[in-house]
Amino acid sequence: MTTQKRSRIGFWSIVLLGVNGIIGSGIFLLPGKAMALMGPGSIFVYVFMAFLVMAMTLCFAECAGRFTRDGAAYVYAREAFGKFVGFEVGIMSWAIRIIAWSAMPVGFVTALSAVWPPALHEPFRTLIILAIFLGLTTLNLLGVKPVNVLNVLVTFGKVLPILLFIGVGVWFISGAKFHPMFLPGVNGDTFGTAALVIFYAYTGFEALAVAAEDMGDPRRTLPLALVVSMLFCAAIYFMVQAIAVGTLGPALAKSVAPVADSASVFMGSGGKWLVTLGALVSIFGVNVVSSFVAPRAGVALAEDRIVPRKLAELNRFGAPWASCLVVVVVAIPLSLTGSFVQLAAISVVSRFAQYLPTCLAVPVLRHRRPDLPMGFKVPFGPVIPVVAALVSVWLLTKATQVQLFWGLGALVVGVPLFFLMLHLNRRHAPPMVQVPPLAQEPLK
Repeated sequence: MTTQKRSRIGFWSIVLLGVNGIIGSGIFLLPGKAMALMGPGSIFVYVFMAFLVMAMTLCFAECAGRFTRDGAAYVYAREAFGKFVGFEVGIMSWAIRIIAWSAMPVGFVTALSAVWPPALHEPFRTLIILAIFLGLTTLNLLGVKPVNVLNVLVTFGKVLPILLFIGVGVWFISGAKFHPMFLPGVNGDTFGTAALVIFYAYTGFEALAVAAEDMGDPRRTLPLALVVSMLFCAAIYFMVQAIAVGTLGPALAKSVAPVADSASVFMGSGGKWLVTLGALVSIFGVNVVSSFVAPRAGVALAEDRIVPRKLAELNRFGAPWASCLVVVVVAIPLSLTGSFVQLAAISVVSRFAQYLPTCLAVPVLRHRRPDLPMGFKVPFGPVIPVVAALVSVWLLTKATQVQLFWGLGALVVGVPLFFLMLHLNRRHAPPMVQVPPLAQEPLK
């Protein structure tokens, strides 16, 4: 494997990468769905999910402060629970990244069709999807710097319209729109269903830690960047939902473009077009992050011989060229044959295969590897990781059987694959490489 060094990105670029990865289509599409399930009380579901996801974020922050390797949840699970669990989480994590990216170009085309209807028809649909995949893959093959520049531009491009929406819309909120606070028949099951729907908007925060090796001093910068990114996005989500409810009232539940419709109430048609443009930039921004993170999720697996070592090779720009090509080759057919709703639903449920092991890894790593440096420590002992894990299990009970089958099916497929790869590694290559963690000590 080439020893070409990677370029590094700084703290605020990491924060922007986190914001760009979290804020996507969800903020523009989910307010109406949440309103239809809960009524104006949907704002409390956003608050609840903010606390839950912040608990998960803190768990990722502590684990990220211990390692400098790519891989995130895979690395944490492997170190805490052993090769088999690490393999399962690693395979799932990489599959999630590829599926998540395959959904985003479809989401972009769908959003674009609101202002340019031919986007949903052939050959335009296929040409746009291919242009996104091939363009971003080419950019990634040129290294970190071009991707970082584009990430900064699209992040500001998506955040500024949202901040304008909040800054103006907060003055037009009507208290009367919040009565009654909850729809008739709302109960715990309804709340859980709404929470699982809204959870989609918060996913993506974990992507930061996947590319740890591309960041300067990740042991210190990653934990803080994770927390800052999530706090900013949680505040944005709450304000957007409150303004949408306070300006549209019951009409919000029937809106297919809730934020754009809300903007039209107090900013006219110009505001609606501005928000629609922001939605397009936002979805494209998630494409940028996905194109950057997905190949690097495969690099960590290749370094440990879970997948062929070739995928860990870097080109002269320091980019994992083979992994980039594999990701785009798999993602393109998924994108061309699947719908945004199908692919997004699968990725939401499957992400719990990363979140649960990471939450549980916090107390385990504290006990098993006290020798590892710690850039951040979750307060209150094991309380926050355990509560985050329990609430995650509760949310999974609100998923449908179909969502669970497709979302977690790769875990079942991974069992025979693990033993096959173990056999091949023993027969044709040296044992799985024991890549040392940050402390530069071998795994115990």
